[in-house]
Amino acid sequence: MRAAALRVELHLPTPQSLKQKRAVLRPVIEGMRRLGSYSVAEVGHHDSWQRAVIGVAIVAPDGASLSQQVSKLRRYLESRLEVEVLDVLMSELEDPE
Repeated sequence: MRAAALRVELHLPTPQSLKQKRAVLRPVIEGMRRLGSYSVAEVGHHDSWQRAVIGVAIVAPDGASLSQQVSKLRRYLESRLEVEVLDVLMSELEDPE
C-alpha cells in the first residue's frame, strides 16, 4: 500500500469576494473527488479572495498506481481554466511491512 498527501497552491484570478471564491472552488474540489476516492479539502488561505490551498489524500495499492493517480489529478487541475496551479507539494508514505 502507498499513500500520498498533496498540498496544491492555487491562484484564482476572477473572484472579488469570498462568496465568489467559494463558487469557483466548489466545482473544482467536487471534480477532484469524482476523479477517484480522494479526500479533498481547502486547507489554507481561507480569508484570501484569490488564493487557495487544497489538501488531497490518495491511497493506492502500489507505487505505479499512486503515480498514475497523482498524474491524473495534476492533468485535471491544469485543465481547469478558472484556476492557476502555482505549486504542488507531495509527501509520500510507504506501508511499513
